[in-house]
Amino acid sequence: MIDKEIKTDKDCMGCQACSNICPVNSISMKKNSEGFWYPYVNYETCIGCGKCVDVCPIINFKQIDNKPQAYACINNNEQERMKSSSGGIFSIIANWILTENGIVYGAAFDDNFNVIHKKVESVEELDELRGSKYVQSWIGSSYKEIKSYLNQGRKILFTGTPCQVEGLLHYLNNNYKNLFTMDIVCHGVPSPKVWEKYLQYVNESRKEKLKYISFRDKTISWENYSLVFKYNEGPPIKNSHKNDLYMQAFLKKVCLRPSCYACCFKGINRRSDITMADFWGINDVYPEMNDNKGTSLILVNTEKGKYMIEANERYMTKKEVDIDLALKKNPAAIQSVAENPNRENFFKGLNSLSFNKLVSKYCPKTNLIKRKYVIFRRKIKSIFG
Repeated sequence: MIDKEIKTDKDCMGCQACSNICPVNSISMKKNSEGFWYPYVNYETCIGCGKCVDVCPIINFKQIDNKPQAYACINNNEQERMKSSSGGIFSIIANWILTENGIVYGAAFDDNFNVIHKKVESVEELDELRGSKYVQSWIGSSYKEIKSYLNQGRKILFTGTPCQVEGLLHYLNNNYKNLFTMDIVCHGVPSPKVWEKYLQYVNESRKEKLKYISFRDKTISWENYSLVFKYNEGPPIKNSHKNDLYMQAFLKKVCLRPSCYACCFKGINRRSDITMADFWGINDVYPEMNDNKGTSLILVNTEKGKYMIEANERYMTKKEVDIDLALKKNPAAIQSVAENPNRENFFKGLNSLSFNKLVSKYCPKTNLIKRKYVIFRRKIKSIFG
């Protein structure tokens, strides 16, 4: 059973394939002390079928041998692009699926601004899925729903983290022609509990109802993006990602799921049809494609992915690029992030410290003067030996 096969927290990435596949609903996903979901088995109702073990992407890891192609891409629709985290390519593919009576699944906020996976069936709803959400999303029964729709002949676009795409593909165990998948270059997924704590901290000084959140507002620029909170009344809260407390914890890798520090699904060989990312380093490759409004890096992994791009290339500007050059400044595509040494103490302090004190204590900002001094010394050493 699961508890004999998955021995530590680092072995489980919380894809929820096991809870979806259980024929007698004996597996439930429960949060641990850090706020991450893990499967728990009710052995009184478990029938010992072993489907949970057979569906696990970690236990049944599949090595992929493909030759992905890399592209720099920009959505030609300026409005859609500005609503997106990078170049807006997800919007193009999603629009295509929806106009063919398909369904799109992706990460969205619920009424309480928890991050969940949900479906949309109209272009008007697509705004809910646009933009990055730096929280592990709740999958729920999405895999079951998707299987039912696929069997009805509906086209499905599923977007998510690499482990969520793997969870879906292992759950389906069928090469559906009407399924299209897109994963992302993932830094790692923060704890929903950390996100909840941060929301409480931000909202405690506001009496108005929160109505909108953006993790990647590009009003200033794509590279210097901001986290924005908008309320029914009063001015919005807008923090540069460099100064925002939550983004500091996220980018300093102190609040990520344990499996993210040893991710099985890093690398350029993936089962998803398309992999999406910000094209950091675009200035070194195609500077003419960087107007600081966002450029996407697209890795086409399968023939189906190639078809997805070719069917919609009239809506985008794209240029092929050497994949090694494309990933030079996107290391998260091929390697896991290093665990922050303050992680354990950060989570120990999560219940007792205010969020600003928690981040200040365990995510101290780098001393800019000291950093400049180190860089200066290195330059002097390189010149004079």
